[in-house]
Amino acid sequence: MPIIDDLLKNLPPDRPVESVHIGIKWTMVCLDAGSTGESSLCGLAKTVLSDDEPGGHGHGSVADGGFLHLKSAHELASLVKSSSGPERAVGFAAINALITPDEADIVDLNARDVLLERGQGEKVAMIGHFPFVEDLQAVAETLWVLELNPAPGDLPASAAPFVLPQAEIVAVTSLTLVNETFDGLAKLWNPAATVILLGPSTLFSPLFFDCGVDLLCGTVVTDPVLAARHVMQGSSFKQMEGTRRVTMAKPAS
Repeated sequence: MPIIDDLLKNLPPDRPVESVHIGIKWTMVCLDAGSTGESSLCGLAKTVLSDDEPGGHGHGSVADGGFLHLKSAHELASLVKSSSGPERAVGFAAINALITPDEADIVDLNARDVLLERGQGEKVAMIGHFPFVEDLQAVAETLWVLELNPAPGDLPASAAPFVLPQAEIVAVTSLTLVNETFDGLAKLWNPAATVILLGPSTLFSPLFFDCGVDLLCGTVVTDPVLAARHVMQGSSFKQMEGTRRVTMAKPAS
C-alpha cells in the first residue's frame, strides 16, 4: 500500500480547521486543539507550485481557495491525492497538524547535526540538495547528492537505482512525499542502511518506521502567529521563526 494511502487510513480523530496559509515556499494549516491545552495545532509542508509539478502538467490551482478554513482537517488531508501541487501541500500540512508528536517522543535535534554525526566515515546518499552538503562532504567517506534539478556536483534523480543500494546512510527529503516519489525510492535503499526522512514536510508518523525509516527529522510549530507571518511573507526555512527543529527515532525493538 502506498504510504499516502496508509497515512489517510490511520489519521487521528478529525478536528475543525482554524486557518490555512499558502505561501510561495511553505504552506501551514492550523487546527482547533480542543482539550489538548494548546492554543492550536499547526503543521507545515513545502508549497509545490505549477513549475514543480511531476510531469510538468501545471495543475497549480486551489479549487476552494478562500473557503479551505471551512473544511475539516480530514477533508483537507484528503487533498494529498490532488493533482494540484498547492492542494497537495495543504493536505500534507493538515496531516502534519493532526499528528503533532508527543514531547516524550522527540528531542531538539536538527537534521544537519544528525547527519554530521551519523555520516562520519560512511557512504551517504542524500535525496535533495540541502544547504549543509559541503559540511557533510567533509566527514563522509562518500557523498552522493541526487536531485531532480541537479546543481554542479549533484547526480540526476535517475541515478537512484545505482546509488541507493550502495549507501550506508540515506537522507531523504520529505519533499518526496509531496511530489509523490517516496514510495519508489523506498524500494531502492539497502534494508541495512540507516534512513533519515528530513525537512519541514516530515510527518511524525510511526508508519514510516514500518517502511524502513529510522529517524524523522522535522519541524514543530511553536508560535502559529509568528510562523504564519513568515509563511505569508515568503521566508526561507532558514529565516523561519516560531518553529522547533526536532527528531523522532524509531523505537528500539
